[in-house]
Amino acid sequence: MTMLSLTTTGTEPEIGAPAVDRLISGDPVFRTWNIEEQPGGLYAGVWESTPGAWRIQYDEWEYCRILSGVSIVTEEGGAARPVTAGDSFIIRPGFKGVWEVVATTRKEYVIRL
Repeated sequence: MTMLSLTTTGTEPEIGAPAVDRLISGDPVFRTWNIEEQPGGLYAGVWESTPGAWRIQYDEWEYCRILSGVSIVTEEGGAARPVTAGDSFIIRPGFKGVWEVVATTRKEYVIRL
């Protein structure tokens, strides 16, 4: 198959959480449906988190499109940026900051290592 839909139907999610040393508040639980994985470090899928806040640091490039919920992404030394359904953005390698999920958030993602 050469065309895939980014759908969670029929796929079991991986369950996770932020590393304990990165957790700032709450008890967030991640669900990740990794729909596509290609050699060379290309990933695409759907990610969801319950409320909480944690420190993030990116070594990879990521495109995100928020499907539902409310989060606030704050780059170290920068302003807080609320993201809600319909927002799309790119996080570049070297990004450091905080991801805070205010209301359970679901996003589509494409990651390139």
